[in-house]
Amino acid sequence: MNKGLAKRIVPCLDVKDGQTVKGTNFVNLRHAGDPVELGKAYSEQGADELVFLDITASFEGRKTFTEMVTRVAETINIPFTVGGGINALEDVERLLYAGADKISINSAAIRQPALIDEITRRFGSQVCVCAIDARLDPDGWHCYVKGGRERVELGLFDWAHEVQERGAGEILFTSMNHDGVKAGYANEALAQLADNLSIPIIASGGAGKMEDFRDVFIKGKADAALAASVFHFGEIPILTLKAYLHDEGINVRM
Repeated sequence: MNKGLAKRIVPCLDVKDGQTVKGTNFVNLRHAGDPVELGKAYSEQGADELVFLDITASFEGRKTFTEMVTRVAETINIPFTVGGGINALEDVERLLYAGADKISINSAAIRQPALIDEITRRFGSQVCVCAIDARLDPDGWHCYVKGGRERVELGLFDWAHEVQERGAGEILFTSMNHDGVKAGYANEALAQLADNLSIPIIASGGAGKMEDFRDVFIKGKADAALAASVFHFGEIPILTLKAYLHDEGINVRM
C-alpha cells in the first residue's frame, strides 16, 4: 500500500460571514470558530492542505472572505484552496492575489464549462480544483448545483471525465448522501472515479472515525480525504489520525 505520493489529510472550513460553520447534508449550520485561527491550528497539527469555502456568496460576504484569505496566507505555511462564488477569471485572480494557492469551482463550471479551460490556460492546471456535489439517486449518480439544492442533467462520471479533459488539476467530490452523516465515504463511486481518471481525487463527505479515512484511501483509492466536523470539534486529532494510517500501511506525511 505504501506506494506513490503521500495521501493528504485536508480539513475543510465552510465560512459564513467571517465565521466557520458546519452542517449536515448541507443544512443545520452551527458555529465552529474563527477560520484563520482554526487554519493556523490545523497547519500546526499536521494537516497537509486546507480548503476554505465561502458559503455567503453576496458581495459583502465576498469582501469579508477575500480579507480572510489574505490573513490566512499571512498565518499558515501549507497550501490552501478557496472556493464559493467564483464565477469569472477576475474572481480567480482576486483570490490568488490575496494569497490562495488553488481555487475551487463548482456550479460555475457546470453553467459555463469553458471557465475551466480559461482558468487552466491562464493560471495552470494546478490552480484549478473542480468541486462536484453529487447524489446517488434511484437512476444513478447525478450532479447538483446551488449548494446541493438543484439537480442538473449531468451524470457524475461523465462530468468528471469532461472536467479532466478541460484541464482541471484535481476533482473534489462530495457525496451528498454521505455529507455530515459520519458513516464513511462513498468508496465505490470514488474507486470508479480513480480507476477512470488520471488526476487526483479528493474525497469529501462521510468521515466519522479513523477507519473511514483508512477505507477511503484503500477501498476508495482517493488521493486526499477532506473532513470538517470531526476536526473542528476535536473528535479526531490529525496527528493521531496520521499515526493510525501509517500503522495501517498508508503513506502519509508525518
